[in-house]
Amino acid sequence: MSLKNDIKIMHRSMVCEDSNLKGDITISSGCVIHPSTTIIAESGPIIIGENCIVEEYATIIHRIPKGHPAYAEGTDGSVKPLIIGPDNIFEVGCTVEALKIGERNVFECKCYVSADVTVTNGCVIGAGCRLVGQQVLPEKTIVQGKQCQQREAIEKQRSQMVQLDYLRKILPNYHHLKKATYDPKKVRAQV
Repeated sequence: MSLKNDIKIMHRSMVCEDSNLKGDITISSGCVIHPSTTIIAESGPIIIGENCIVEEYATIIHRIPKGHPAYAEGTDGSVKPLIIGPDNIFEVGCTVEALKIGERNVFECKCYVSADVTVTNGCVIGAGCRLVGQQVLPEKTIVQGKQCQQREAIEKQRSQMVQLDYLRKILPNYHHLKKATYDPKKVRAQV
């Protein structure tokens, strides 16, 4: 199945040319998409919230397995989009197929999250952890270790604005960037 690319990049976002984007993808304002990332909207659109960071070799896929309850959610045969909340971090080499992702989550290096997992808000999926099987992570859940033990975080996730500001200064010096395709100031001027 070939995917029609419809990539929308909002102003203030930085998307490296070397990223692999396929399908209907909207990248909201303030996001940073590193080189060698893969984002594939196979089963429906992906909307990435504001100020998200997707690091090298991270993979985000909106692919609904046949037989999954979300496969036939739309009345017209369409599938609901994957909406990724603001301030999420997808670290190096992680693979995320979750159909629902809240805000301020951290997907650490080489973790895997299947389509059956719902990630709420403020969660941390530890390095190398594999989450499979139907489950909803309560808010502020930390998953860690070889056995993927879960516990509640004591504090909220900190803002990543310092990291975002640093990346916005450094990335243009070393990588070619895709141009923003949407600027709300221009749209307002046309109306």
